Amino acid sequence: MEANIVILPGDGIGPEVTTESRKILSEVAAKFDHIFTFNEAIIGGTAIDQQGTALPDETLEQCLRSDAVLLGAVGGPQWSDPTAAVRPEQGLLRLRKELGVFANLRPVKVFDALSSASPLKPDRVNGVDIMFVRELTGGIYFGSPQGREMTSEGRSGHDTMRYNEMEIRRVLHVAFKLARGRRGKVTSVDKANVLTTMRVWREVAHEVAAEYPDIEYEDVLVDACAMYLINRPRDFDVIVTGNMFGDILSDEASMITGSLGMLPSAALGADGSIGLYEPIHGSAPDIAGEGIANPLATILSAAMMLRWSFGLNEEAQSVETAVSSVLNAGYRTLDLAPENQPYVSTKEMGNLVVEALK
Repeated sequence: MEANIVILPGDGIGPEVTTESRKILSEVAAKFDHIFTFNEAIIGGTAIDQQGTALPDETLEQCLRSDAVLLGAVGGPQWSDPTAAVRPEQGLLRLRKELGVFANLRPVKVFDALSSASPLKPDRVNGVDIMFVRELTGGIYFGSPQGREMTSEGRSGHDTMRYNEMEIRRVLHVAFKLARGRRGKVTSVDKANVLTTMRVWREVAHEVAAEYPDIEYEDVLVDACAMYLINRPRDFDVIVTGNMFGDILSDEASMITGSLGMLPSAALGADGSIGLYEPIHGSAPDIAGEGIANPLATILSAAMMLRWSFGLNEEAQSVETAVSSVLNAGYRTLDLAPENQPYVSTKEMGNLVVEALK
């Protein structure tokens, strides 16, 4: 097959980890006789510095013409002024909206070789395999009105959490369909005991659940879910929730695996839409340029691209198997290595995965 892939390196460690993912995709193309064309464009803080906007029109146009998009990370301290009119994250939010990618798939799976790297006891994390489905284009991140003002009591800010039935229903269907191919359980996370928005969410979730009698279903409040992820993470299969709750809970769950550097993600829309793939870690400006970032989350995001955008399941599995074999052989980047133990660089880890693919 032929595919046009746009790579958005972004800021911080983004260029380093996307470089390694591109190497893996090139090796997959060579091994399985595909043609992948790569184009790079700017986004985030880098784009602000060069063009004064976090998502230049030409970047968006390239993405809309592509078959899939691979993103590194955006943001950094030089663009973190809370009063700034333009911020790197605005580029990412707009890109998600323009691509129509409303369902964010965030798998949290513990590799056997890394169970000791988790801050939790190995007997608690062994076998953990959770798929988060985070609604991505609604909720408090996009609700209107939002803004800030000066009042008689001083500075004031406001954001609006808003969901309509269509937004809730479509992401719930994604979760239930995924559960049918997994262990057959969906957990819907909300805050229906306090928030009106979440009571609507729960009502619609129950209606959708009734359409899938073969799937086990439960409601869990977000604060309870935060606890259960620590004391009984193996109980979860598919967790579906809103934008902000999904953002927070999936980052919490990443620690089960031992490092944010291990978690990929896919942002998907309606059938035939352009998928957006990115690691869930940030730009890590404190280690940018040092060659010690973990590229595996981005490499695994590329594997998700092969599976979800291109339907190349064998190729995706080959990448995941290569990553597993490298970890089983004992290789670790700094974030995964035990204290005072040797570790490999970003580039070396990428090369090891390429060799395992061969």
